[in-house]
Amino acid sequence: MNMHHEPTSREMTHDEIMRAELSVLRAAHRDLDREIAALSEQKLTSTLTLQRLKKQKLALKDQIARLEDEVTPDIIA
Repeated sequence: MNMHHEPTSREMTHDEIMRAELSVLRAAHRDLDREIAALSEQKLTSTLTLQRLKKQKLALKDQIARLEDEVTPDIIA
């Protein structure tokens, strides 16, 4: 009889998954912010490139806001 048991891994809750995803999105948003700032200082940077990066940053901000709304409980006043 084989008594060998694999340790069971604890599954993440929905809230933990959302918080982890929020952390990843916030880091990506910060990275884009730094990239935009660095490119803005360069004289030869394409306006189109900056616009594309700013659009990506805004899309990340929207995703972050949606996730924060989902994770943060509503407070009834």
